[in-house]
Amino acid sequence: MTDSSSESEKRKPNRLIDETSPYLLQHAYNPVEWFPWNEDALKRARELDRPIFLSIGYSACHWCHVMEHESFEDSGIAELMNEHYVCIKVDREERPDLDQIYMNSVQLMTRSGGWPMSVFMTPDLKPFFGGTYWPPESRMGMPGFRDILQKVNEAWSERRADVIKGADELTQAVIESVVPHSQRSNLDESILQNAMRDLLRAADRTHGGFGGAPKFPHPMDIRVLLRAWKRFGNEDALAVARLALDKMALGGIYDHLGGGFHRYATDARWLVPHFEKMLYDNALLTMAYLEAFQATGESDYARVVRETLDYVLREMTQPEGGFYSTQDADSEGVEGKFFVWTEEEVLQVLGGDDEKHFSYCYDVTSQGNWEGNNILNRVKPHAAAAAMLQVDENELSEVLSRCREQLFEVRSSRIAPGRDDKVLASWNGLMIAAMAQAAQVLGEQKYATAAKQAADFVLETMRTDGGHLLHSYKDGRSRFNAYLDDYACMIDGLVEVYQSTSHADYLCSALELANVMIEQFHDTDGGGFFYTSSDHEELIARNKDSQDNATPSGNGMAATSLLRVGRLCSRPDLEAKAVETLEVLSGQMARIAMASGQALIALDFVLGPTREIVVVGPDTKAAIRLVQGHFLPNKVVASVSTDTRDDELPEPIKLLISGKTASDNQTTTYVCEHGTCGDPVVGIDNLRDALEAM
Repeated sequence: MTDSSSESEKRKPNRLIDETSPYLLQHAYNPVEWFPWNEDALKRARELDRPIFLSIGYSACHWCHVMEHESFEDSGIAELMNEHYVCIKVDREERPDLDQIYMNSVQLMTRSGGWPMSVFMTPDLKPFFGGTYWPPESRMGMPGFRDILQKVNEAWSERRADVIKGADELTQAVIESVVPHSQRSNLDESILQNAMRDLLRAADRTHGGFGGAPKFPHPMDIRVLLRAWKRFGNEDALAVARLALDKMALGGIYDHLGGGFHRYATDARWLVPHFEKMLYDNALLTMAYLEAFQATGESDYARVVRETLDYVLREMTQPEGGFYSTQDADSEGVEGKFFVWTEEEVLQVLGGDDEKHFSYCYDVTSQGNWEGNNILNRVKPHAAAAAMLQVDENELSEVLSRCREQLFEVRSSRIAPGRDDKVLASWNGLMIAAMAQAAQVLGEQKYATAAKQAADFVLETMRTDGGHLLHSYKDGRSRFNAYLDDYACMIDGLVEVYQSTSHADYLCSALELANVMIEQFHDTDGGGFFYTSSDHEELIARNKDSQDNATPSGNGMAATSLLRVGRLCSRPDLEAKAVETLEVLSGQMARIAMASGQALIALDFVLGPTREIVVVGPDTKAAIRLVQGHFLPNKVVASVSTDTRDDELPEPIKLLISGKTASDNQTTTYVCEHGTCGDPVVGIDNLRDALEAM
């Protein structure tokens, strides 16, 4: 039986009370004697000769909350856990290294995975049994957590040799699974052609996206299709990319009142989301919509970008400039309560034709479209809705905009979902890049300012005295050795900040991080990069993060960032490291396109044509805005004012810019490939013509 809230309030906190993670703090008053992952916990397991129960989740995870309330707050279950196990609680967002290793073990055991992740392991950290969510008692074919605790204890006490043998075998399988072993392929266009075909075969031609329920956004794969359209002239690739973006923007996965995307849809048609909002999803989708806007000129894509980034600025940005991690799915203990509406609630806010038009367009009915409530979504194209309502399209747009503002204001008075306000370097790098790209493409200075402030925060607050990155910041404390994707994403973000601000200090910082990444993470024997640094805590395996999940793979992102900073800073050694990394991933790219989107984006850059565009003159901002208005994904952009002498050029871009001058005091653009430049393009009008020709 679950203890009452009054009894919970009387409990003394456990060891998690001194942590900064909101997820761990949620469990600080459980009767379970939780440890954070640290040497004290591991030492205690060895001294007591007990198995470790490892529970991994994150603050926005709905089923993590359910298992906590059902099991970890239950005094009887807690007694079993405390008597027979050393119990360790981990925030997967703080320790993705542990999450990767033990998720591999769960997937090898069960052929599935998810969160909360529950793993039993020996005192020397070898897993032997695991799963995800378990109810407290057996039901609907699922084993009960209480029974599992008792049976695992029996096995440990009575059949120890069998448990150890199984743990050794599973650990060896984990070690073998964490490094890519695919036969290598040639880095040529055939890999991109195969990827395009595989993605087109996997596409949902009715509802958009890939596969069935549950349906995830796949932003990297959409960006691969946009590149395939450009490279091969395949209109189907563009159509599939556009259908996915259109359907997501119309569906319930998108927050039509506040902007931003929820994590994924539980159904095939994007109606019912898991309502948590993740910083990384919104960064990656922003990049996909920006590129689609460049490719098509479709204004709706620019609108989605603005609404998404404005949501991040409004709700996910700390006063010091860093970006928060997640928003919860639940409020008042109910999933999605903050976001959904009854017809009566809409009627109370809107009246007359406004309510009629809004409800028709956003699928609001008396019976609701989800558990008696309404998830706002656009089921009909705007033009068709206007025709059915016998209203001019522009007039309908104005009505709907007015209604959204009114409903948003009312929604803002509700009890909001919880927010995980830790700052993660990797996810900040993704959002920094998205903000800076949007500033260039849309000409919105506020996004460049936000990107710069976040970059400054990470560089000033989340580094050691030796210049090494730290992974997480919360409550004035920066903690944990940074991982490969922290470095790779921040390098890429800093390149974008330079391109949006022309402040070369950010390139200097990108080069510093690139040098540390190579020194600390590069595999000098097998090529590519390990996920953890050479001075990291020793675990049962050292992973090479090669496959995309919800975020880009560490190796795919490392290749991307090294290619871009290497090209801007005339560092062929960095580009060579990137190409070597892609060679390690080549077999995977040829075989599993949907796990390789970020690496395929990097490969497209390598295959080119890849241009260095240098703008010199009095109006570089206008020229850069013009360049960024076109879909030229394989480029880097540098700029300098007319009166800058060669001996005053910033060191990182001196080789790229040296000798390039403005003609006739007009803004002049140089389009180069590997340092070989065509004739200078003088003036904005001529640049427009040159870009069209490209």
